[in-house]
Amino acid sequence: MSLIRVLNISVGYSKENILENISFEIKEGELLGVIGENGCGKSTLAKAICNVLPHSGEVYIDEEKNEDLKFSQIAQNISYVPQHSGLGIDISVLDVVMMGFNSRLKTFENPSLAMRSEAMGIINLLGLSDKAHNNYMELSEGQKQLVVIARALVSNGKLLVMDEPENALDFSVRFEIMNIVKKWIENEKRAGIAILHDIALALNNCDKLILIKDKSISSIIDMHCDTIESMEDKLRMIYGDISIGKVKNKKGKDIFYMVCESEGV
Repeated sequence: MSLIRVLNISVGYSKENILENISFEIKEGELLGVIGENGCGKSTLAKAICNVLPHSGEVYIDEEKNEDLKFSQIAQNISYVPQHSGLGIDISVLDVVMMGFNSRLKTFENPSLAMRSEAMGIINLLGLSDKAHNNYMELSEGQKQLVVIARALVSNGKLLVMDEPENALDFSVRFEIMNIVKKWIENEKRAGIAILHDIALALNNCDKLILIKDKSISSIIDMHCDTIESMEDKLRMIYGDISIGKVKNKKGKDIFYMVCESEGV
């Protein structure tokens, strides 16, 4: 049975739909990538799933209808990594990460020592142990992004939604962090949605990809079943004349890559 079911979502702004009749399912332990051209509605879809944008259709998380839940209940079910944190105050990295516990706490209740220890564990996992007590505002943009990802993992929702998690991360770091996130989703028996621009991240970290074009899902790629030829056919609907290749890294793992085949390139 699927942990997440998105059924016939239509959403837009000013009475004009950007997306229409979007449907897909995600099983426990799976990471779904969402790709498409700029402006196609990827981030809008993420906000609709999190129920912060009015929409038609339904989202079910472990058979609970998201649209029927209170904000606090949605916050317990969905961990969200936005493109921009919105934080603009002097606060320690540890305190930012512990904000992830807010949905579990009662009014005026402080995080427990166990929660503090859990937060430090996630901070260490993401390579920020030496920054735990630093001022969040003094970090680089890439480090801030890692802190926001740590906050989302601590909140431990059944669904992790990430809107361009690679934003501001260095090339090597983004692959390492996506690998950590994928393992977390598998080990914690959660589900994930990642809005991605980096096609290499999508091809090598996601179980499935949905491709958005002209307000709808143009195709779905199953990374465990689709042939390279099938992936190429589906990706060409968005990226034009491309080819997909596969090589082995030094550890013997298959790595996918995409190259442009346009004339003159």
